[in-house]
Amino acid sequence: MKTYKENSKLRLIPIIDIEVLNPRERNTRIFEDIVGNIKQIGLKKPITVTPRQTPEGLTKYLLVCGEGRMKAFKALGETEIPAMVIDIDNDDAFIMSLSENIARRQCRPLELLAGIQRLKEQGYDKKTIAAKTGLSIDYVHGILHLLEFGEDRLLIAVESGKIPLNVALEICSAGVDDKAIQGALHDAYESGQLRGKQLINARRLIVKRQTLGKALRPRSKVRASSEVTSSSLVRSYKREVERQKIFIKKSDFTQQRLMFVIGALRSLLSNENFVTLLRAEKLDTLPSFVADRVWPNGHAL
Repeated sequence: MKTYKENSKLRLIPIIDIEVLNPRERNTRIFEDIVGNIKQIGLKKPITVTPRQTPEGLTKYLLVCGEGRMKAFKALGETEIPAMVIDIDNDDAFIMSLSENIARRQCRPLELLAGIQRLKEQGYDKKTIAAKTGLSIDYVHGILHLLEFGEDRLLIAVESGKIPLNVALEICSAGVDDKAIQGALHDAYESGQLRGKQLINARRLIVKRQTLGKALRPRSKVRASSEVTSSSLVRSYKREVERQKIFIKKSDFTQQRLMFVIGALRSLLSNENFVTLLRAEKLDTLPSFVADRVWPNGHAL
């Protein structure tokens, strides 16, 4: 990427004149920390913007870097903010914003994926994308391959560190062939790529992918790729997280009911009169999976 420091100028810019080019959703606690830090010691690093002329001849600005700082300034009641003004086009502004987020490790998985996808749609090849973002060519190639095949679940698993990229690619290439997928998991385990929790995560992911599909939502409802944004992908991810939370709550509730039933059966079956009545009615057997829970050490009516 080019160096713009020589042509940059530090100015005091009205916040109202700044438009966010690549908006991000932030953790509330982190944002409050930024606000508190700026309130105590001031702005340590100015934001970066690039000027744009409106049809009316007015000068507005696109935000390149520093959305959190700008929002914190606004939250503190400030109307202007120190900014480095650089002259770049929209593509370079987007790349600079994406690269800064990657460098700071603050880029959410789906924001990073949306950024790579946007660069691909703008005509950049994987080598150029790797050079501009600081990612490896193999990594970019793998991500683009998964994006091409609509592998939302695999992409999220890779970016959240649940499974390695090359394992995701093996699963993708296996399609829906269960034997081929299991073979890929076995090879990954034998080679040491998947161990412990990662292997468990991979198996859970395979089940979801086979029952619910590759994408987080039906592909027919997804907007055209040119309209996909980091915000829309993050919203999809949040919906999936909420769905999983509800599933876990239902699972916990079912487990509690099961434990209640097992406890009630254990209490009833300790009563000899009740057991005699069951025998008289020829109801003196239990399904093995229930009996194993009532009497973990073995028992019979």
